[in-house]
Amino acid sequence: MSFLHVVLYQPEIPQNTGNIGRTCVALSAKLWIVRPTGFRMDSGQLKRAGMDYWQHLDWEAVDSWEQLLSRIPQNRIWLVTKFGCSSYTEVAYSQGDVIVFGCETNGLPETIRNQFPKRQLRIPMAEQARSLNLANSVAIVSYEAARQLGFSNLIATDVHP
Repeated sequence: MSFLHVVLYQPEIPQNTGNIGRTCVALSAKLWIVRPTGFRMDSGQLKRAGMDYWQHLDWEAVDSWEQLLSRIPQNRIWLVTKFGCSSYTEVAYSQGDVIVFGCETNGLPETIRNQFPKRQLRIPMAEQARSLNLANSVAIVSYEAARQLGFSNLIATDVHP
């Protein structure tokens, strides 16, 4: 089982997906991509944004939301949406949780949000801000989950003065 699962629902911008892949490698998280995407998975922009991390990334693309649901633990899904009632910091994360993010222009569709009405989280922000960059949102929420789960204690560090 993966430490965390990060799901991108129909991402549109390859640079965001590449950066999110790097974050997933840093956290030992599995990245799931729900098609269609706004780019080809062999896109040069995707590879540039992911740099040389992509070869270390545990990732999988699925053709639909339904296919994803058949592959992940549904009782541990968290949806990140501006419609969420709880802040991403107000919940207790568990190892193997699935954190779902919508596409850059439309977020998560209402049909998906309706499937998990009590599992919706938001990132608090001033009312003048409509949204945050997708890669930043993934990093914010994923690192909070990792912090709660004691991820820093799982990484072997060799610090030299």
